[in-house]
Amino acid sequence: MKQLSSSEAGSITRVAGIEVGHFTDPRRPTGCTVVLARAGAVGGVDVRGAAPGTRETDLLEPGNLVEQVHAVLLTGGSAWGLDAASGVMRWLEAQGIGYDVGVGRVPLVPAAVLFDLPVGDMRIRPDAAAGYAACAAASALDPPEGNVGAGAGATVGKLFGLQRAMKGGVGTASVTVDGVTVGALIACNALGDVLDPDSAQILAGARTPDGRHLQDTRRTLLQGALHQPPLGGSNTTLGVIATDALLTKAQARRLALTAHDGLARCIYPVHTPFDGDTLFALGTGLAGKSLDMLTLCTLAAEATARATVRAVLAAQALTIADLRLPCAHDLTRPG
Repeated sequence: MKQLSSSEAGSITRVAGIEVGHFTDPRRPTGCTVVLARAGAVGGVDVRGAAPGTRETDLLEPGNLVEQVHAVLLTGGSAWGLDAASGVMRWLEAQGIGYDVGVGRVPLVPAAVLFDLPVGDMRIRPDAAAGYAACAAASALDPPEGNVGAGAGATVGKLFGLQRAMKGGVGTASVTVDGVTVGALIACNALGDVLDPDSAQILAGARTPDGRHLQDTRRTLLQGALHQPPLGGSNTTLGVIATDALLTKAQARRLALTAHDGLARCIYPVHTPFDGDTLFALGTGLAGKSLDMLTLCTLAAEATARATVRAVLAAQALTIADLRLPCAHDLTRPG
C-alpha cells in the first residue's frame, strides 16, 4: 500500500453529512472521538472481537424499529468510557437533534470502548463532559490523527506484554467512485501487529526483548513460542465506516461486516478472544444514489485498511512513568 499523505488519503469527513470531533484528556493519554450525522444516518454494526464493550448496538439490528442514528462514539476508558455517550446525547439534545418521541427528541448514540487503562492513571477516563466536548469540537474538516481522541492511549503489539508494545492511534481515509464516497475512521488498539497490506511489512507491533526491533508476532506464534497471557478485553480496534450512498439498514450492516476484511488485511492476529473489535457503518444518503453492494463493500474494506495503516503511521512515541511506547517510525523492521 503506497503510504498516502493526509490530503491524498482523504478522511471520513469527505462523506457528505459527516463531522468528527475529538476530546483528548490533558491529564493522561485517553479521550473519545465522536462521528456526527446531524441529519441522521442509517446505521449498522458488526462485532468480531470476543471482548467488546458497547452501548445501543441492538437498535442497529435490521429488524428493529429505529432507522437512523445521530452519532457514534468511540472512546477510551474501558467500560467507564461509555459514560461519555451521555454527554454526546446532551449536546445533540441542545441542538434539537434526535428521534421524535412526541414530548421531545431522543438522540440515538451507539458507542464502543477500547481499553487504555494501563497508560497513566486509570482513575482518569472519559466522562459525559468529555463526550460533550468532543461534539463541541466537531467539524467537517479533515480530523486530526494519531495520539488524539479515542486513540490517545491506544497501543498495539501486546502479546508479549505492554512493555514490548508500541503506540497506536486514530487514522482516517476515504475512497470515491462514481460520485459516491466511503470513508473510515479507525482507533487502533490491537493486541496484534499492524502491517502494510500490500507489502506485508510490519509497521508497528510487538518488539524484541531488547526493545529495539520488531518481533513479528505471526512468525513467533507459528514457531510455538510462549507469550504473555493477555487480559481479556485489554485491546480492541474500533471504527466507523460512513458513506453518502443510499443504504438500507441491512446494507449498512453488510457494509460494517465487510469492512472487517480491511482490519484482517492489516492486523495480525485480529478478532481475538482478547479484542473487542467493533465496526459501525453509517449511510447519510446525501449522494442521492448508491453503487452496487460489491463495489460499496470493496470501498469499505479498502478505506478501513488505509485508515488502520494511518492510525499507526500518524501515532507519536509516548513515555509515561516507566512505560516507553515507540511509534512506527522509530524501529527497524524485521528481515
